[in-house]
Formats: sequence, structure tokens, C-alpha cells
Amino acid sequence: MNSPKINIKSFGIHSILIEWPNEVSEHILETILRFQTFIREKLLTDKDWEMVPSYNSLLLINRKKIIDFDKIKKQLKAEYSQLGESEKPDRYLWRLPVSYDFEFGLDLEEVAEKLNKSIPEVIALHTGTTYTVYGIGFLPGFMYLGGILKELEIPRKSTPRSKVVKGAVGIAGKQAGIYPQESPGGWNIIGNCSVPIFDATKEDPCFVNVGDKIEFYQISRAEYNLHKIEAEVGIYKLKKFKINA
Repeated sequence: MNSPKINIKSFGIHSILIEWPNEVSEHILETILRFQTFIREKLLTDKDWEMVPSYNSLLLINRKKIIDFDKIKKQLKAEYSQLGESEKPDRYLWRLPVSYDFEFGLDLEEVAEKLNKSIPEVIALHTGTTYTVYGIGFLPGFMYLGGILKELEIPRKSTPRSKVVKGAVGIAGKQAGIYPQESPGGWNIIGNCSVPIFDATKEDPCFVNVGDKIEFYQISRAEYNLHKIEAEVGIYKLKKFKINA
């Protein structure tokens, strides 16, 4: 399969932005991730380089030196033309537990009413699909999850909340997400994930990477409480499966 066209532009003296067609596409995301792996291993191997992939872009950052944009742009274009079917990076499917208890699902009843569904139907739709991590941002560890079923699409709240609690599971438009820490937010909150998504004390604070897959499964309030205790003492085991990109 041919690689989509790219646009390479300067993003300040320390950054380069590579852009792909402005659409949500698994093929584009896969191409971005393969090119990121290739760049890191073959072209920009210095550890000072930081790379931030997202829906249709890859940001290359080197905070320690001014970038020779023209030189690197030429190298990037040449290497991209040869990308072909390079090796795919390792990707994982993560199964994450969610309690849809009414204490957590602040908007669950309203979402069900607006979508003309029962609450069990909303939960079944939310847990009945596999999401793709298209980006991580807004908050450290906040995953933008594409792939929500059309029957579950609902606009953001007209008035955002000033406080959304850590672990809140939300939906908005064509996306789902989990708030990794307390924050203002305008997504519709339908549950809470019982395991931490982001931990700044760890060497790898966010265990999920762009390109990974997420599945949610429903747990009881008692299971939620148990998971919280297990996570606090460091014995909770995430459900993780290696998959092809």
C-alpha cells in the first residue's frame, strides 16, 4: 500500500512538524508510527530528540540545539519515499475495568435519554468495541480514543464542569477517553476506571502508547474498590495482549 503524502514544515527553531492528510485513518496512523520508528532507529538516533505522534502528525523536537531545517527536511523526504512496508512497531491491546455505578456515571442517565437507549444498552455499546489510541495529550496520559460506535456518538456538554475526578471515563463526539487526573472537562462522564492511567513516579509514567488498542469491561462497585486497593499497593495486574499494529 502506498504511503500517504506528507508536508514537512518548521515549527520553531527546535521543532519540525510532519503532517499527513487531515483525516482519522488507521492506515495514516500506522504509517506515522512506522516512520517514527524508522526515524528514531535510522536517522535521528540522538536521545535528545523527542517525538510526539498524533492523529495525522509527527512532531520532532530537539530542545538542546537549533535544528538545521532544510537539511533534515531533505533527509526526511528521501527516507519517507523509501518507507515502503517497513517493520511495524509492537502494539498492545489493553483491557481496562470501568465501574458504571451512578456515583461515577454522572451523565449516564442523560446520555441514555439523549440517545434513546437504556443505561444497560449504553454500557453495552461502550464496552462492545475496540478503540484505537490516536493521541495522548491535553493532560499527561489523556488518551484520545477513536472507534466509538456511531450509536454512542454524543456532543460534548454545552457547559464544561470545573472539576472532573481522576479516572473519569468520558465520551464526546466520535471519541472516548479517561481523565488521568482531576481536571476541568466537558466530556460526558459515564463511569470511572479503577486503575491509574498516569503515574509520574514511574520511569514510564503512561503505560499506553499511540497506536495501542483499548477495550473496556464492566466491573461492580466491589471490584472497583478492590482494584483501587491493589493499585495503591502495586499488585494490580493490567490485562495486556500483544497485537500487530
